[in-house]
Amino acid sequence: MPRKEPDFVERLQAAAKAKQAQLEKIRTTAPAEGAKSAEHDAQRVEAAAARKVRTAQRKSVERAAAQQKQSLRDAEKDRQAQAVTEQNSRRQAERAAQAEAEAALKRDQKAARDTKYAARKARQK
Repeated sequence: MPRKEPDFVERLQAAAKAKQAQLEKIRTTAPAEGAKSAEHDAQRVEAAAARKVRTAQRKSVERAAAQQKQSLRDAEKDRQAQAVTEQNSRRQAERAAQAEAEAALKRDQKAARDTKYAARKARQK
C-alpha cells in the first residue's frame, strides 16, 4: 500500500525548506524595501517638521489676535472711563451754573424786596 501522508521528519524538512525560501525572499527584497522605508521615514520627518511650522504660525497668529483684542478692550475701557469723567465734569459744571443762577435770583429777589420796602418807607414819611 502506498504511503499518502508524509511522516514527521519529512514534514519538518518541508517546513525548514519553506522557512529558508521565505528568508531568501526577504533578503532579496530587503534592500529595495530599506530604500523605500528610508524614503518613507524622510517623508514622515518632513511632514512632522511642516506640521510644527504650521502649528507655530497658527499659535503666533492666535497670540497676535489675542493681543489685538486685548488692546481693543483696553482702548474701549479707556474711552468709557474718559466719557464717564467728561460726563461727571459736565454735571459738576451744570450744578455750579445752577447754583450760581439760584444765588443770582435770590440776590435779585432780595434787591427787589429791599427796593419795595424802601419805597414804602419813603411814602410813609
